[in-house]
Order: sequence, then C-alpha cells, then structure tokens
Amino acid sequence: MDYLTGPVEGGQLLREKPASLSGSLVSLEWICLSLADVARDSPSCRSTSEDPSASPRPPRDAVAVIQLSAAPVMMAVVEGPRALRGSSGFRGCAVWRRQVSSGPIDVPEELVSIMAFVIWENSGKPDGADYSAEAKVRVENALRGGLSVAEVKKRLQTGIPLDGVASSAALDGSPQEAVAPKKARQLGVQRQPVDMDRLVERDGGISDSRGTSDWMLDVIDGQEKGCTRSFMHRYNTVNDLLQGALGSNEEDAIVAIFVWLRFCASRHLVWNQNYNIKPREISAAQEKLTSTLMESYRTQPQWRTLMRMIMSTVGRGAPGNAGQRIRDEILDIQSANDCKGGFWEEWHQKLHNNTSPDDVVICQACLDYIDSGLDLSVWWKTLETNGIDKQRLLSYDRSIHSEPNLRQDQAKGMKRDLTEYLKTLKAVHCGADLDSAANYVFGYKQDQCKGKAVEVSSIPGVASPELRAVLDMIQEATAAHRMNLLTTGSSDMDLQGVLEAVNEARWMLRGHLTSGDVFDGRLKGRVLTFHLIDSDVGAQVAFVGLSEAPFSAVSISSHRSGQGCAAGVGLALEGVCLSTSGNEEEVMCLKEWQAVLKMMGNDPGWALRAKAGMDRIRLSLASSSDRYNQRLQPTAQSLGTKGNLNVPGDAIAIFTEEVVRGTLAAPLSMMLNRLDPVLREAADLGSWQVISPTTAVGHVEVVDELATVQNDRYPRPTVLIAGRVVGEEEIPEGVVALITMDMPDVLSHVSVRARNEQVCFATCFDQSLMEQLRAMQGQCVEVSPNGQDVRVTEAAASSSAAAAASEAPAAPLDLSITRREFGGAYAVGASSFTEENVGAKSRNVAELVGRLPEDIYLPTCTALPFGTFEAVLDDPINAVVKSNLDGLVPYLTVDNLAIARAVAKSVQPPRALMKELQQVMTAAGQPWPGQREAWMKAWTAITGVWASKWNERAFISCRKAGINHTDLCMAVLCQQVVPAEYAFVVHTTNPSTGNDQEIYAEVVKGLGETLVGNYPGRALSFSALKSDVYNPKVLGFPSKNVGLYVPDSLIFRSDSNGEDLEGYAGAGLYDSITLEAQKEVLVDYSTDPIVQDPVFQRDILGRIAAASLAIENVYGSPQDIEGCITRDGKLYVVQTRPQV
Repeated sequence: MDYLTGPVEGGQLLREKPASLSGSLVSLEWICLSLADVARDSPSCRSTSEDPSASPRPPRDAVAVIQLSAAPVMMAVVEGPRALRGSSGFRGCAVWRRQVSSGPIDVPEELVSIMAFVIWENSGKPDGADYSAEAKVRVENALRGGLSVAEVKKRLQTGIPLDGVASSAALDGSPQEAVAPKKARQLGVQRQPVDMDRLVERDGGISDSRGTSDWMLDVIDGQEKGCTRSFMHRYNTVNDLLQGALGSNEEDAIVAIFVWLRFCASRHLVWNQNYNIKPREISAAQEKLTSTLMESYRTQPQWRTLMRMIMSTVGRGAPGNAGQRIRDEILDIQSANDCKGGFWEEWHQKLHNNTSPDDVVICQACLDYIDSGLDLSVWWKTLETNGIDKQRLLSYDRSIHSEPNLRQDQAKGMKRDLTEYLKTLKAVHCGADLDSAANYVFGYKQDQCKGKAVEVSSIPGVASPELRAVLDMIQEATAAHRMNLLTTGSSDMDLQGVLEAVNEARWMLRGHLTSGDVFDGRLKGRVLTFHLIDSDVGAQVAFVGLSEAPFSAVSISSHRSGQGCAAGVGLALEGVCLSTSGNEEEVMCLKEWQAVLKMMGNDPGWALRAKAGMDRIRLSLASSSDRYNQRLQPTAQSLGTKGNLNVPGDAIAIFTEEVVRGTLAAPLSMMLNRLDPVLREAADLGSWQVISPTTAVGHVEVVDELATVQNDRYPRPTVLIAGRVVGEEEIPEGVVALITMDMPDVLSHVSVRARNEQVCFATCFDQSLMEQLRAMQGQCVEVSPNGQDVRVTEAAASSSAAAAASEAPAAPLDLSITRREFGGAYAVGASSFTEENVGAKSRNVAELVGRLPEDIYLPTCTALPFGTFEAVLDDPINAVVKSNLDGLVPYLTVDNLAIARAVAKSVQPPRALMKELQQVMTAAGQPWPGQREAWMKAWTAITGVWASKWNERAFISCRKAGINHTDLCMAVLCQQVVPAEYAFVVHTTNPSTGNDQEIYAEVVKGLGETLVGNYPGRALSFSALKSDVYNPKVLGFPSKNVGLYVPDSLIFRSDSNGEDLEGYAGAGLYDSITLEAQKEVLVDYSTDPIVQDPVFQRDILGRIAAASLAIENVYGSPQDIEGCITRDGKLYVVQTRPQV
C-alpha cells in the first residue's frame, strides 16, 4: 500500500484503487490524523532515518485513510484494532483495508468461557444450558475480524458487543464502512433528519407560577443548621422532604428544595462543620436521593424539568466500595509515590474526615499541574476557574495551607494514580460529569485497594459501540479544549462537530429514559444521569468556545455569508429541544430553522427568512427565561434571606440568571447575537427600523419596560430608551421619541399612536449602539430619522433645539366629543346605522355594502347603539350597580379603574333588551345565542366591551388628548366571526415613508388580535405599489409564535364616539370580545404556504393589496383596513377607518 503526500492530482490516490470508488465516502473524522501526528505518535510509523523531515514508514498491517478533496492528502494509520486519534477532523474519507488470512486461528479458552457466560446470562440463565459452541464461533469471528485477544476480552468485560466496530481487517480490499459506526459516520457530514414528533415532549415544562411554599421554606430554615454537619445529613433530609412534596404534588415545595440544593451546590451554604463523616455514608445518601429523583422522572412526567434541575445539583453516589475507596486510595497514592507530607497530607486529612465535591476540582487541578510540567500557576488557575480560592482551602475543617510541590521523578506515577483516583471521586461527588457518567454506562473496574475492588458492569442495550465512538469524540475534544485554554488561553476546537456529537449521544439515550424495559431503578438512574449531563457538557463547550473566540475563529461560522454559523444555531437549538420538557415552541422554532437551512444556497432571500426564524428563537428564549424567573426567583428571595441560610444578597439577586446561564440556551443566545448583524447585512436590513419618522429633541431616560411608565408624565421633552415594548401600551406624556430593541409591529397600537402624536419611534437592532444610547442617560439629544436609518447626536447646550427641549412638553390636543343619548332602541340593524346611534366602525362597514367587487366579502352586522349601557343602568334591576358606579366616576384614577370595570360588568340585562336583540340579529341572519349558557357568554362579552371604557390605556389616552372621559359613549358592533386562516391590517399610504402611492400591510395566522394586541413577534409584512398591486414585495417574514382561532360564533366589537377623530387615532383602546374563548395554537411556518409557497404567497398578498386599493377608491382617502382570508380563500373586510 502506498503512502502518499502532497495535493490530490486527478484522482491518483492509490495504485490499487481508482478514484471512481469515491462514491463510498464516509465521515471518519474521529480517526483521522495529520501526517505530522502520525509521525509523532505512532512508533511503528516513525522513520528509521535521523532526518526529522523524512516521510514516516507505515506498519505492515496499517490501514490508510485518505482525504478525498483538493486539499493536501492526509493519512491516518490504524494499528491493530484501535485508531490513533487526534483533535483534527477531516471530512469525506474512504477506507481501504488489507486482506487477512482465512486459515486456522487460536481461540483462547478463557474468552470462550466468558462469552458463554454472557450468552447464558442474556438468555435468562436457563438451567443446564451449554453455550460453549456458540461462544467459540462468536469469539473466533471477532478475532478473524481483526480484534486482538486483549480487545475481545475488554469488550466482554465491559459489555460492548463483539460485532460492532471492527478493526483493521476485512475480507477484501474494497472500501469498508464498518470502521465507524453508523451514527458517528454522519457527524459533521449528513445526519439523519431530526424526528420532530419524537422530539416533542409536552409534559414536564416549568410553569410561570409565582407562588412560594411558605411551610416548606420554614421547614428548610429549621433543618439547615443540622444539615451543615455533613452531606449525609443534608441529602437524607432532602430525600425525606422531596418524597413528601412529590407525594402531595406540591410544585412550590419542590421548587423550594431545588433552590435549597442550588444554594448548597453554589457554595453559599456550609457543607461540613465539626463532624467527621465516612465517604461511603455520603455516597449511600446520595444514591438514595438520586433513586427518588429518577423514579419521579419516570412516573411523574409533570415534574421532569424540576427533577433534571435537582439532579444537576447532587452527586450521583456510588454502589459498592467506591465511597470507602476515597479514604483508602489516597493513602496508597501517597505511599507509592513518596508524597507523605505538606499538601498531600493536608488533603489526605480532609478526604479522610469531610470529603466534598471540591475534592474533584482539587484532584483535577493536580493533574493539570502535572500536565503543564509542574507549573503551579496552572494548579491555581484550575481551582479559581471552579470557584476555589485560598480562603476556601483554609476554610475546611481540615484546612489546606500548602501547594502540591512535586519532583519530576514523581510526576509520572502521580499522573497515573490521580487519574484513577479522579474516577473514584467523580463516582461519588459528580452529578454532571461526562467522564464518570460514561463509566457508569459502559462499566469500569478498579483493582483492589485495602481488599476492596470496584466493578461496575455495563448497561445492556445502552452501552453500544456507536455511543462509545460518539463519546470518544466529545471527551477528546473537550479535554483538549480545556487544556488549551489553561495553558495557552485559546482553542481551535471544532465546535460544530462537538455539538453534533452531543446531540447524537442524547438521541441514542433518549428512548431509554421512560421506556418500560428491563432496567432496574439503579440502571435507569445511571442512564438518566448520563443523559442529563450531555446538555451541561454541550452548554459548557459552546459557551466557552463562543466566549473565547469570535465567529471567524471557530469552524462553526467560517462561511462569510453566515451559513456556517446558521448551521451551528440549528445544532444548539436541537440541543435546547433535547434538554427541555414542555418544548413544543422550541421544536416549532427548530422546524422553521431547518427549513431556513434548506434554503441556503438555493434562495437569495434566505437571510430574510433566517432573520424571522432567529427572532422567533429569541422570543422563545426570552419567554423561557421569564418563566424561570417567575417560578424560581420569589422562592430564592424568600429562602435566601432566612436566618439560618443567610445567602449573600448578590447571589440571591442573580439566582435565576445563573440557572439559565448554565443551560444550552445561554450559548444559543450568544450565537444569535453574533449571527444577527450577519443576517441583517445579508438581507440589507440595516441597524434600524423606523416606525414613526419624526425628528425629535429631548433628554434621554432609560426604562426596562414601556408599560411600567405609560401612566407617567415627564416634565420635559424626553427621549425614552425602553427595553421592552409589546405593542399595546400608551406613550407617556412628555415623550417625544421612543427607541427600543423590541419588535412591535409597524401597525400595532403603540406604533399607530406614535405616528398619530408625532412621536419619533424606531427599533434599533445594534446591541452596541443601544448600550451607547443607554449611557447617554440625562443628556439632551437630537433624534433624526433618515429613511431606514437614525442619527442620534448630542444637542449643543446653546442650540435652539436644546433650549426647546428644556421647556415643558406641549399641551394636550384638547379634543371634544359629543355625548350621545339613548335613542330608544336596544338593538339596530346595519340599515339603521347613523352617526347618532353608532360609531364610525359600524357605519364604515355598512357603507361598503354593494360598492366593492364581488370577490370581497363583508360580515353581517348588528349593533347595540349609543346610550344602551346607560339605559340598562337606569333599569330598576341595576339600581345598586348604578349607585356604585356613580360614586366612583368623579374620583376615577388609574388605581381604581379596575373597580369601575368590575362594577360595569355586573349589570343585568332587561328582558326588553334580550327580546329586541334577538329580533334584530335573527333578521340579519346572525345566529341567536338563545341557550342559557350561550346567552351568558354573550352577555359577558357585551358587558366586557362596555366596561372597556375604563381600560387603563383608554383612560390615559383620553386624558392626553384632552377628551372628557364622561362624554365617551360605547356602542357594541355585533358581527359573525369569520373563520380566519390569515388576518391582515393595511394602511393604504405607507406609514413609514409617507408614500401615498404605496400600500403597506401586515399579515398573521388566525384572528387579527395577535397583530394589534399583546402578542410578541412580527407579522409578515409587505408593500405594493398601487400601480402594480399583484407584484407585492415581502419586507419581513413572520415570527409570532401563536395564531388565535375560535369556533363559528359571534364577536362583539367596541365602537365608541371617541375613535377615528380628526388628528386622533383611538382605535384599539377598547376591547372586542368573541362569544367563544379564543384558542392559542402554535404556528408552524415550516409548512405554511404563505411562507413556503411563492405562488400562493404572491396570490394572497396581491389580493389583499387589490382589495385595499378598491376600498380606498370608495372613500377617496387613505384607509386603515382590517380583514381576513378564510381557509377556502375568501377575502373578508371586517372594518375600515380613515388612516391617521
């Protein structure tokens, strides 16, 4: 076999095999080595020449692995059954193997005996059965396949099948695929499509409850003092309390237990105080607790997220003699390596009397110290990186004062012995460690120490060669990465490859967690523990990898267009789905992102789609973070301040933040932040979106949420920098400009009101620029929109603009409205709508009847006219309600509006009203909700619309506009609900540019409330020239995660005399309520034709634009239009008003 170097020329790879065989490519990056690695690491490959530049000589039984690409040829050499592995990865490899003899082969009887026992055990241990013949055949086949005697023995002892990963032998010289297991072969090349149905886990997510368990908090506080004695006392107490909380299904109590353990794991509580404890007693207590956790995970799926979180804070515990070996092994290590004083004796005393998870870190620090060539700074760096400083070392009951000074002649033996000792420590103390968890799945054996050996068998059916290969890749990459960071401060780790491997490993384990298979509780607990740590390892790898290097320096993002890092986002998002219970929204995000990845290279608009997908992922992460904060932080605050815990205030303040940062969501968020500018540039979006293009001058004020200040009055013109704007808030008085990083729709309520009030409103997508703006707190600035760009500059103190900004804000609009009186009818049909009895909303729809093309439909309309509510109040059956409301109205403030709404909703319907309304609705062809339950729902909706007169945002808006709130009258427009597949809002003059020759529209799934209400995310937006309405231009794809749907029923819409006034847009201030409750449904854009099908998209958007232009032509002025498209394609217009 030839050994080639240099670039590939015309497929001349090997003399024996032509390049045409490259169709059998497989990914073998986990066994590939560079030429330099082979020469350095393989004794049989080293050249006999003294010249270091001479080519190495491959061994006789070597297998060549050649990279098939236009790059330099790389060769790896496989000696015997194992591959020489390196950190470098090369994709697209073919393997040729030498032929082996089929002659007689010696089969050791020892292997036959072991194999026979394994077969007998797996067959159910039948009495009298003899499997020797079958065993001999299996062993002989394994040896013929290239496995060595030692490898066969090791596999039999560890439970790895003999027929999984073959070594370097094959029956012929053709390309073979058996070197790499199936799953590992796909890493980094072409993985199987993600099974989204299997990925969804509906139960077990964390709730958004803000409750706390006061009784459990008191119990924990009372138990804490006794728990400071040792981990044994703490874990036994926790186990008793947890079993009680699980038995009574008390989520608040379970949360309290997690917070308690998290405080402990974070070293904020005392671990051991004046109490000597045997390590085996700690180990036994841990194993008992983890068994409780696993049983709950399996049988109580509603608590899976909390069980996973608790598991991450607790050491696994170990069976057999592992706990006692913590004491025994350190003595042997000291004796064997002549390390009997100083640090080693101090550490021995600590281990003997109060071992803790800190000992894992100390042992790892000692190994890093040895690997660095006895550099003590590396020892300290490992300790400090893991939260242990000199003060911590001195705080132990058996304190550590010294450093681990070793001689060079001691290093090799200590490296060997401490590596084994680390297994023992991790077996007891680690709940989230890849190496020890892998040992517990694949099994391991430690020789006798003080007469006690440890032997953990592998888990049948789980410990597969495929899983082993994937884990090897993860372990080697992360170990090299960690060491590189310690010694050089940088790393070139293949982040994408690691994320692929982590996800593959988790898929392999996923099915074993809840299945009713043969595992007993302890084995299943080991599988769970192993499964759980993958998310932690993945988070650590991704987080460190991204924080240490820019995207251009890691392989995951090498593509200049952002396509490489987009693939990494998909892997990280898949990891989040695998790590999350109650993950339906995360899976929807992944489906959309997978659709985006398929577009790359095929569709020039992929970046615009990717931006929408990224926005939805961000919203999902933000929503998840909010739920964690609401669920955990109140308990952390209450428990942390208890007298016997007394956790530092800064640790309490960031409790939930630290929990979230420990998940894969944190590095995913970092990836998105780095991908965002790449996508915006590729999609030509810029750093701003201007929603209301008005130049403004004012003083900068920074707030977290617009909703928290919407009732405020700023005494001077203010430029408000708001972290969160959902879309339905009021703009506070005195605000002249509003800037946010949030994404309200251009046609949301707050956007419309900003344009109406001539307030500059813009979204900034540049995080660094937003930080600069926040840093300008208190300064006077000028905000100047220019197209889709915004300039924010400091206003000179002497300028007229600055002087104007120092003056009081402008006075209210001082609008007036005419109070409408009751006309004597409780209900009227559309033909009777007039300015005296209904608002513009009802009249405008009625005026369109017969004036639009036949393919534009209108819903049937009836109304409860102005004055009906006041007439109902005057009815004797509502005398008490009227008295209560009359007593409130003169003293209304924002603080008592909720009381006014509750009083208004309590009115009862006069019989005459019910009779008239039934007659009018029946005449109009509307269904009458005559059944008692249906009528109660209808009356609740009607009174809800009336009561929305006292909505907070309406009250504030009227005050700002100078409208006398007592003159406000509310009609109720009754329409039959159109079963909307899509809803749209259109402005027939583009509101962002002022171009009256261009239509701007936004489209959402389901009912239009997600567009105008408090539903985060963006709608699909598009524009169309009035001269070419059937050629719409998509400006942005949707990121809203839900659509609203309702059965065929009625909707009762607010229609006041305080809306659609000249110079004032009051739309959206009051409520519209459906008879039946609206149902939120997660939206799957990956299969939605309005996103995926260009022909369908063009047709629907063109029809919306054409209908809007037709309505504008009817009224002769720009219109603000709402409508919907049904599943069968009909286009309905449900309301229109003049565009303000």
